[in-house]
Amino acid sequence: MRKKGILAILVFIICISAGLSGVQAVGSGNEKTSVRQAVPLPALQTQFPGVVFVKGDSTSNQVALTFDDGPDPRFTEQVLTKLDQHHVPATFFVLGKRVEANPELLVRLNQAGHEVGNHTFSHPNLSEGSLEQLEAEVTKTEEIIEATIGYRPRLFRPPYGFLTAEQVGRLQALNHIVVGWDVDTLDWQGIPAQEVTETVLQGVESGSIILMHDGGDVDTPNPEIYSADALDEIIPELQSQGYTFVTVSELLGVSREK
Repeated sequence: MRKKGILAILVFIICISAGLSGVQAVGSGNEKTSVRQAVPLPALQTQFPGVVFVKGDSTSNQVALTFDDGPDPRFTEQVLTKLDQHHVPATFFVLGKRVEANPELLVRLNQAGHEVGNHTFSHPNLSEGSLEQLEAEVTKTEEIIEATIGYRPRLFRPPYGFLTAEQVGRLQALNHIVVGWDVDTLDWQGIPAQEVTETVLQGVESGSIILMHDGGDVDTPNPEIYSADALDEIIPELQSQGYTFVTVSELLGVSREK
């Protein structure tokens, strides 16, 4: 029994040592390995200043509303109506496949003075793919956007908010600005409008980029998103606190198009 106990301890020590060696191998690997690791956008902002942003100037009184995954007739119409009623601009990060299916919605939001950003064609997790996939997704979408409203957007937001350093380098070479967020409403989960409102009001500060959605999950038959209703409280309350709503390009002081 004692020998079996000693043997078990030795096996445990060997397994732990192997695990540590694996971690060290990842940490001390060559540059190619390190740049292929998915990195959250706040960390990439430090590595790529002027290319990656998760918020704007914290000394300003400006904030930006952003909407992902549209244009979706189930939700984009509602959001546009609310924005029009409150006379505020927003930035829409659109999917190429949804622009193909609903070009009239992109035309409408562009004519209303809102801004358009690129959110890939099919919403993949880019950090798990190749540079070639990234460029194909981005280029195909910007070509569709240009054919619909006349310009190629410079602003780009990666699905799920993850990229590799190598991918950011490629986006920089393609003259893109990578846009994240610092206030996440989690509205895609179908949470009530009041909860969306509370999340924004508790998290917002000068320079904030607020993440919301005007497109539902393509794999969910009847998705629920209540951000349009939340705007009725969010916009007037933030305005009463002295905030001004602007587009992302205005917040960051960059060109909206290439």
